[in-house]
Amino acid sequence: MSNLKWEKPKAGTASPAQTVDKLKFIVVGVILVGVVGFLLVSGTASGGRYFMTVDSLLTRPDLVGKTVKISGAVVGPTIKTDSTVQAVTFTMAHISDDVKLLEEAGGLAKALHLAVTDTNAKHLNIVVKNQPKPDLLQDEAQAILTGSLGADGVFYADTIELKCPSKYQADVPKQT
Repeated sequence: MSNLKWEKPKAGTASPAQTVDKLKFIVVGVILVGVVGFLLVSGTASGGRYFMTVDSLLTRPDLVGKTVKISGAVVGPTIKTDSTVQAVTFTMAHISDDVKLLEEAGGLAKALHLAVTDTNAKHLNIVVKNQPKPDLLQDEAQAILTGSLGADGVFYADTIELKCPSKYQADVPKQT
């Protein structure tokens, strides 16, 4: 008979296959932690807000050429359409994104009106290309735009969302 003897592996020694498996697990874990960290940081980079105001965009020259989402009040008399290039242009006035300030102003409808009529409010010229004029694009509407600020100081919007001011008119008697 042969002398075969089973020996217990020494502590701390692992087979090459086990070492590779552990290394794979560590690498995948580090990558997952890195991705989650990146998503957390990039998601809160804009202060966790849904959009920026006109004032905050104009004070950030580092955002020129970068895609951002902004909000403001549409200045009605500035709305123009150019059918030759399918563009809509208008001016947007700054409106606060602070809910408390909006309530103090008398509600959103009143705040939109005050923003449009305030001669000291910052304004931003908007160009929306390749889109027909939306029906809700009217004086004192709240516009939420996605696009980029050009080096010329004009905001070039890719998408436009509008909140009609008439939706807030029913609230005005309660607010004033």
